[in-house]
Amino acid sequence: MDMKVGESNAAPARKAGEGTVVAILAAISVSHLLNDLIQSLLPAIYPILKSSFQLDFGQIGLITLTFQLTASLLQPAVGLYTDRKPSPYSLVVGMGFTLVGLLLLSVAPTFTVLLLAAALVGMGSSVFHPESSRVARMASGGRHGLAQSMFQVGGNAGTALGPLLAAFIIVPRGQSSIAWFSIVALAALVILFNVGRWYQGRLVAAHAKGRPVGAAPGVSARRIALSIGILVALIFSKQVYIASLSSYFTFYLMSKFQLSVQAAQLHLFVFLGAIAAGAIVGGPVGDRIGRKYVIWGSILGVLPFTLALPYADLFWTGVLSVPIGFILSSAFPAIVVYGQELVPGRVGLIAGLFFGLTFGLSGLGAAVLGEVADRTSLAFVYKICSFLPAIGLLTAFLPDIERMDATRGKER
Repeated sequence: MDMKVGESNAAPARKAGEGTVVAILAAISVSHLLNDLIQSLLPAIYPILKSSFQLDFGQIGLITLTFQLTASLLQPAVGLYTDRKPSPYSLVVGMGFTLVGLLLLSVAPTFTVLLLAAALVGMGSSVFHPESSRVARMASGGRHGLAQSMFQVGGNAGTALGPLLAAFIIVPRGQSSIAWFSIVALAALVILFNVGRWYQGRLVAAHAKGRPVGAAPGVSARRIALSIGILVALIFSKQVYIASLSSYFTFYLMSKFQLSVQAAQLHLFVFLGAIAAGAIVGGPVGDRIGRKYVIWGSILGVLPFTLALPYADLFWTGVLSVPIGFILSSAFPAIVVYGQELVPGRVGLIAGLFFGLTFGLSGLGAAVLGEVADRTSLAFVYKICSFLPAIGLLTAFLPDIERMDATRGKER
């Protein structure tokens, strides 16, 4: 399939759906699935590590913090660098870091080595996400929300599969069985090498199209800064709440409802599966009705469900986790594309910044919430976190980029 990447900007409405390279979008989505499947093994095996290394919740939060910080701090720098100098085969390098970290995790003898392994897996993510997000946008044919959703749903599906596979492979066999997942990393390396070849072959055409740099027309630099700050706050509310469930949901279910490790991980799988499903919706819906409306509905719309969760029984806890995961996850593709349209020409920087914030805020949130849980209880943690989606009210202060574009189009 040889679609045009460097197509002219003329007749954007007519051309918006043309040039979408479905095979590449599928490949980058599958790669994201494999990458995030490996990453999700870490929180999925926390019960094993807690028992084997005699860890408290604070130390578990520190593992998450180490992983998320290495994954977050480098991403904006990688994105800024690749905006200036695209590096197609950096995707293979990133997966190489992940593979090494995975193997080290399977044989780690001490808590310090666990932290090193977590850091290496995080470094792999810091390289993978900004450039793979650029590949998705390049292959989108103008359907940026759809492309971002396809890319994101792969990662969310991998995050959901990790705990399920850990429950049936790692839990019965122990820490050393993590090494079997190196096969997953090797498969991802093969796919990413071929994606890199496609990307390399399209660089000349992509540069011929031109990449505007600056702010969205009609939006002041001050408004841009304020809008980025609001998006950061929205990501904070979303990610800290998700971190409270992805890191501690199994412990919460085991403590409150006396579930086994495997049964609790199945509930976690359902929640993470809902996250994967929600990511499919946010991008395409944002393409149709506007990204700001999707952000409104996703962040603020989940508030009634989060407020009810701490007081629910086992059945309703499982039921409520589904709309919570589905609704919250629909925001991120819309947020990423909104940010990229707000600051044209900085696709990698925006992707790196937002993906980096996702990891960093998740890690920081997990560490803080772990300490709070040690001092109080997980039930108290979920009561506090239930109010986080109220931050979605800040969406009212975001500029209506699509409306501004439509107005300028009529004036022309």
